[in-house]
Amino acid sequence: MKINQKRFHEHIETLAEIGKIGETGVCRLAHSKEDREAVDVVRLWMEEAGLETHIDGFGNLVGRVEGKEKDKPILMLGSHIDSQPYGGRFDGTLGALGAIEVVHTLKEEGITPNRSIEVICFADEEGSRFNKGVFGVRGIIGQLEEGELERKDKNGVTRLEALREFGVEPDLSQSPVYKPGDIEAFLELHIEQGPVLESQDKPVGIVSAISGPIWLTVTLEGFAGHAGSVPMNLRQDAFLGASIITKEFNELVRNEGTPNTVGTVGSVQTFPNSRNIIPEKVEFTVDLRDIDLDARTKLEKKLYEIIERTSKEHNLEYSISEDTRSDPRYCADWIKDIMKAEDEQLGYDSPTLMSGPFHDALFMSYISDYGMIFVRCEKGISHNPLEYAEMEDMQKGVELLYHTALKIAQS
Repeated sequence: MKINQKRFHEHIETLAEIGKIGETGVCRLAHSKEDREAVDVVRLWMEEAGLETHIDGFGNLVGRVEGKEKDKPILMLGSHIDSQPYGGRFDGTLGALGAIEVVHTLKEEGITPNRSIEVICFADEEGSRFNKGVFGVRGIIGQLEEGELERKDKNGVTRLEALREFGVEPDLSQSPVYKPGDIEAFLELHIEQGPVLESQDKPVGIVSAISGPIWLTVTLEGFAGHAGSVPMNLRQDAFLGASIITKEFNELVRNEGTPNTVGTVGSVQTFPNSRNIIPEKVEFTVDLRDIDLDARTKLEKKLYEIIERTSKEHNLEYSISEDTRSDPRYCADWIKDIMKAEDEQLGYDSPTLMSGPFHDALFMSYISDYGMIFVRCEKGISHNPLEYAEMEDMQKGVELLYHTALKIAQS
């Protein structure tokens, strides 16, 4: 192997100590003090690898090594290092630290790339704190929306306040930083977050596409009343409505979705949230994904019908806000061809598979060709402290990333 396995292992283990929860968990919420501590540590590793670093106005950590031909479109590598509130050690971290290891290895091999290389740790990929993620990548490509800095976390802290506490004075006027043609390719290494590679007994996979997510927030409003005195047939129970919608949504996806369709209600807030008061207001999130855009669109339409019908039957008012919408995005054939050729040389015999979760790469695809490499993770568990990947598998993923990056950097 070209990469320094000992150094890479130490970086993985060291970063896992920042925001550590329990024996194996991690909590590094976007723009938090733990996130900043992690950024400062990773920045030092970037500089040791020969990268010139800065933190931009969106909170992204960016490192750059100049190539021989400065007018060539750059090669960009990276992922994220923020986590879910109850997350694992490898989600995002593998791709961010793997990208640094690629550049460090080039330096140790005495290779100056023909084209400049940038390594980026994107800010707030996860979206768990402000209920809208991939903030940093959307910032650099010009996809930020109105009110981004005013979004609040569960403690009432706005993103603007959080970024300032993080040490950044947000400057959304910088967006977009990159335009189509500035970047030759974006490469991201990531744990699979699914069970396919494990089921095939393969350490590494080459990604074909990322399915497109829709994130919705649904609000139902009824009328509060005493739980002991209001007859069942006279109630306007918002939580009952939310429960029926959740059940029917689950059945819709199971019965009418494609094999790649997934749907989740993941966050529920009730008001007044008291044992003996009929719930007056419920807010819940919907996550709907598919690699087939037409199939997703049909299910989305039927979901709206379920919400409307249920609200009418239970005398509830409803509103739906759209938090995220992205079409499925396909990896560039020429990048997959390079990966497959290098994979053959390494003897991995890696399969091709799709990604259900979305990644920073999905948004980079709007301005650049992209490719992704997956690494097997145990039982497909992710967004959980039990998330686990073998070090040997991760090293193989970084090795394939290195050879792919070298080929593109020298082209």
